[in-house]
Amino acid sequence: MQYEITLPADYDMGIIRRRVETLGARTDDFDGLGVKAYLVQDQANGSTVNQYAPFYLWNDTAGMSRFLWGGAFFSGICKSFGRPIVRHWTGVETLTGPDIDQPAVAATKHTLMLPPDIDPAEPVAEAAEVLRSTAAMAGVHSSAIAVDPTRWELVHFTLWSGEPGIVPGTRYQVLHLSTPGTKDLFRQ
Repeated sequence: MQYEITLPADYDMGIIRRRVETLGARTDDFDGLGVKAYLVQDQANGSTVNQYAPFYLWNDTAGMSRFLWGGAFFSGICKSFGRPIVRHWTGVETLTGPDIDQPAVAATKHTLMLPPDIDPAEPVAEAAEVLRSTAAMAGVHSSAIAVDPTRWELVHFTLWSGEPGIVPGTRYQVLHLSTPGTKDLFRQ
């Protein structure tokens, strides 16, 4: 699951950094959550936009539901920024990388539309092979793939312990990583 809050070019991203520093630990023990990566893109660091865009990997939909309409969490986002569109995908596979025990400092998200009029089994199987290759790369904390079957969009999300090399996708800085359910989420 991800929502993206694009902010004005002159927005003080320190506000987002302080918000995450103050509130980020609230999801460190959130039941049903595998991983929450508090992500930003910052024009001061070379990005084309200022954006707050947390990415979630859920162990169950009940946890996601409690987060979105349980009142204490997503309500704060709505009060501060208005209600953003929340994208969600169906998980296919998650893997740990060689740097799973290192702090994640960067993330990449690559989306791909599956070709129309074909069985999705083949492109999803191919994406799973790419996932295995990615997860084995130096500097990878963890990686996942998921599919939005309403749009037939595949997303490949990777957390990195350092700056990613040349890989496709949108790049983010990780401000905080909540990992309450990684034991259940990641295959070893």
